[in-house]
Amino acid sequence: MAGIVVGGAGLAWAGTTRNEPVRDETFTEPEVLTSTDKNLTLTLVAASGSGTVAGRDATTLRYNGGLPGPTLRLRPGDHLGIEVVNHLNDPTNLHTHGLQVSPLGNSDNPFVMINPGARFRYDYQIPDDHPAGTFWYHPHHHGLAADQVFAGLYGAIVIDDPDAPQVSADRVLVISDITLDGAGTVRPATGMQRMAGREGDLVLVNGQANPVLAAQPGTRERWRIVNACVSRYLRLRLAGQELQLLGIDLPLAGQPPPIDELLLAPGNRADLLVTTRTGTSTLQTLSYNRGSAMGMGMGGGMGSQGMGSQGSDPGGSVIELATLAVTGPPAPAVANFSPRQAIPDLQATAITTRRTVTLAMGMSMSSGGPAFTIDGRGFDPNRVDQTVTAGAVEEWTIINTSPMDHPFHLHVWPMQILSIAGGPIDPPTWQNVVNVPARSSTVVRIAFDADTGRTVYHCHILDHEDNGMMGVIDVV
Repeated sequence: MAGIVVGGAGLAWAGTTRNEPVRDETFTEPEVLTSTDKNLTLTLVAASGSGTVAGRDATTLRYNGGLPGPTLRLRPGDHLGIEVVNHLNDPTNLHTHGLQVSPLGNSDNPFVMINPGARFRYDYQIPDDHPAGTFWYHPHHHGLAADQVFAGLYGAIVIDDPDAPQVSADRVLVISDITLDGAGTVRPATGMQRMAGREGDLVLVNGQANPVLAAQPGTRERWRIVNACVSRYLRLRLAGQELQLLGIDLPLAGQPPPIDELLLAPGNRADLLVTTRTGTSTLQTLSYNRGSAMGMGMGGGMGSQGMGSQGSDPGGSVIELATLAVTGPPAPAVANFSPRQAIPDLQATAITTRRTVTLAMGMSMSSGGPAFTIDGRGFDPNRVDQTVTAGAVEEWTIINTSPMDHPFHLHVWPMQILSIAGGPIDPPTWQNVVNVPARSSTVVRIAFDADTGRTVYHCHILDHEDNGMMGVIDVV
């Protein structure tokens, strides 16, 4: 892929020198809206608008004129009210990804449709015992989710920890990708890109290309990273700095383990502690091979117009996402981190039901086009695919028969991962998106013990979701 090379941040605007991305700007974050008196109420306008992307003028979709949209900060027990105003040319809606809130009515209801020119009031009640962490919001209208997220509609949600670790900075890094043409407008995806799952030519952190974060040595920072890419897996590394993992999607128990790198599938979030060391380090995403649609009757491989070099070349490119410059005198010491309480472990819990869910790609015998299915069927919003009894604890084996990885997302209810590709997961790990490797399976357990109602589960490669890889679940 042109422009994605070691030391590069991706090429945009059709390669014109005049419009190449502006790199190394000072790191900035989106506007932050914080709850007061246990309430946060806001208006979120979805519209096409002009603004900067990687320091250059571009026209993208935006929430409230920003890319990303505002960061919403709440606490367990808060109420969140969002009036979404649709100034787009197409229908839209809103999904609060990872929040454990009701899927009914005007809460996290994926079946809501907000027509162009219309508005809809969402109301979410955050449970008193809701886990702290980093979440996000984005459109979820079937058939348009990938286009709208890729074009710029996304933002972070933070549920603050009442007993948060002491840090010198609490940063939000929303990572996304996009492709812009010579006029600075979003380039539409090709048919091949939609089949493979599109990856943009330009990879952004909070709408910037390789922004610079400054810190003193010896500081401890909290980095909240959201993978808001439509299809791109992020294999992250920050060499030269001390990293500890607070959790992927949801918190881990005990002392945060040290890590050298971590993999975030599309839709995943990471919560990191970064203890700084003198010097300059680069947050990079390394190459990750997520498979290929070759052999599925879908044409050739997935190069720059499909998966991009991240997917097609496992030994290839490295993308620089941000630079951490650590200089000056040592910072004052911060308090030791208190181990977190144990989180639920369902391995010893009696299982109510075991289910098998099969993700598949192929060709439709009726249309002759690609078929993205779960259990042999494409998405139908009027059909219930799984009916679950409230209070049940279920074990799901998610089988992937295709030659590509699929990140599996279940709305509302988090999943405890038992194994991936036969490898057991220990200690207990809870996520909202779990990867299912190509021609393999992932086993999870789910406690349907809070909310009831009808919602969806799907592949979080949003092009695959839009093409039918989604099902309906009803908890009654």
